[in-house]
Amino acid sequence: MPLYEYECDTCLKVFEVQQRMADAPLTSCPECEGSVKKVMSMSSFQLKGGGWYADGYASTPKGAAAGSMSPTPPSCATAGACAKCPASAG
Repeated sequence: MPLYEYECDTCLKVFEVQQRMADAPLTSCPECEGSVKKVMSMSSFQLKGGGWYADGYASTPKGAAAGSMSPTPPSCATAGACAKCPASAG
């Protein structure tokens, strides 16, 4: 069952309640009977370690140095004749 976090508008107490997803949200504080609102809290789910992205989808292949691969410049329809081309910037 999910754990929901609520904050009381009257006493400002923050508390957690384990509820089913189908249950209606709480409307009153168990301490002072004031109105409550549901609080968005940080998830406890974390990805740690190398993972599938670093192992299989990294931009640099394993064993290659980061500076050894030079990116290919994009092709230009004007063959370097425009002002934005690196070839004409000299």
